[in-house]
Parts: sequence; C-alpha cells; structure tokens
Amino acid sequence: MDYIPRSLQVLLVEDNEGDVRLIKEAFSESKIDKTFSVARDGEEALNYLYARGKYAERTKPDIILLDINLPKKNGFEILESIKNDPELKKIPVIMLSSSSSEEHITKSYDLNANCYVTKPVDFDEYTQAVKIIEDFWFQMAKLPG
Repeated sequence: MDYIPRSLQVLLVEDNEGDVRLIKEAFSESKIDKTFSVARDGEEALNYLYARGKYAERTKPDIILLDINLPKKNGFEILESIKNDPELKKIPVIMLSSSSSEEHITKSYDLNANCYVTKPVDFDEYTQAVKIIEDFWFQMAKLPG
C-alpha cells in the first residue's frame, strides 16, 4: 500500500494575536501542506489535546508549538500534562517563547520538551527561525504516526 501524504496537523498554543499572525505568515511560504489549530490559553490547549467539548472531533496534532506565558494554565503545566500522558507524550513539543531565561530553558527540558526556541523580535529573524523549525521538524525528523 502506498503512503498517501496528508496535511501535517500543527497545534499552536499562543495567546498573543500578533505572534499567531507572525508564525502563520512565516510558515505560509512553506511547500509542506499543514493545518494550524490555535489555542489561546492553557485550558483551551488541554481541551483540544484531550478532545473535550467543541474539540471532540479534532485531529490529534503531529507537532505542538507551545508558548510559556499563557492565561489560565501556563506552558509548563501543559507540557507536563502532555509528557505524562501515554496517548500524547510522543507528540514533539517545541517551546516557542519570548523568554531566554536559563531557568525557563532548563525547566522546559526537565519536563521533556523536544526543543526550545526563543522568539526573535525582528520579522526577518522570526521567519528564519520558523524556516529552521520547519526544515528540521517537518522535513528531516520522522514524526510518530
């Protein structure tokens, strides 16, 4: 049976609308077919991941881009929930934060984040960072099915 490519499912957990637009715009130049779902706070992210409420019919994400500073539940709480759940723990989680604090970086890896990227401020640098994420995680790395 031939492999039939499907759209890559990306869950973006980000409360800043400007960052949501920047990330989507930076990824828009890609040749890879992907579908973004956006959760704007920690509780919404967990509802999405656990297919609760309006997300009952959601498609499980192939990869998660996770901010740290979120309303309701922060990125560390979400990361911990993901990595402690047998159904979710294999999904790669990229921490995408404006913080470059060594404490945040260390805590992310202690909670088994797959990658930590500091959000650049400049649009061109932002686009370059997204391109690097995309090249590695969407093309080079093999994601679990």
